[in-house]
Amino acid sequence: MILVTGATGTVGRELVKQLGAKGAKVRAMTRHPEKVRPPVSGEIEFVRGDFEDRASLLRALEGIDTVFLLSAPGPKVAIHDLAMVEAAIRSRVRKMVKLAGMSAEGYSTFKVGSWHRPGEEALQTSGLAWTLLRPSSFASNTLRWAPAIRAGNPVPIATGDGKQGVIDPRDIAAVAAAVLTSNQHAGNVYTLTGPELLSAKEQLEVLSRVLKRPLKAVELTVEAARTQMIAAGVPEAQADIAAEASAFVRAGGSAMLANGVEAVLGHKPRRFEDWARDFAVAFA
Repeated sequence: MILVTGATGTVGRELVKQLGAKGAKVRAMTRHPEKVRPPVSGEIEFVRGDFEDRASLLRALEGIDTVFLLSAPGPKVAIHDLAMVEAAIRSRVRKMVKLAGMSAEGYSTFKVGSWHRPGEEALQTSGLAWTLLRPSSFASNTLRWAPAIRAGNPVPIATGDGKQGVIDPRDIAAVAAAVLTSNQHAGNVYTLTGPELLSAKEQLEVLSRVLKRPLKAVELTVEAARTQMIAAGVPEAQADIAAEASAFVRAGGSAMLANGVEAVLGHKPRRFEDWARDFAVAFA
């Protein structure tokens, strides 16, 4: 049986669906299983689990062979990852697949990378069979533009001309499902990107073509974007992280492509335009 953490998020929800389609036995962990709605639920077993409640982790891991570890972004990622690795060792789990981020690469000084490194290192020395997945920016991140687009307002962009190998979350889930249900990927680190480098402005141009109407961007400095977030009620610590991420992309820190999706799935990843056409209704 496979335990999926982060089972109600962007990747976790899709992963649970894809594993179910493969006929895998899945237990999905969430802090509030009573709030789960179809189509995630189906025949999937949901269990309450909290990374900061050791007893709940041990209960969630009963009878589990394989774990997909996805911790919610934030400064507690390392605490949560270490708690799950420790509980998995105690529960005699055989294999764990961890989702981190491209910023966990050794070359990066980006703060999000430092969140993930302790968990990656603990997993690599745990004695479990392990695989690390490091995706680039999600195509679905552009959904934060939807309110502005629906209202006919310009989309604020603070990343300048910085490009990213934007990836469809469905491809991340497909890679995770393949790795979780196979014994061929132990000890591997896969960097996952889409097939093309795109700036935020280029993504907006794609959305404009898909929606068949002109969309405009308003360029902001990183500091101006941070100030606007705080004024809108975003906690200062979260605004600082978002500003750091924008500066990182703006400086070219995410401008790389990798073949992780093709290496696992045997075919190229979806383009951003594929995602945009499938989710155009969100911007309509």
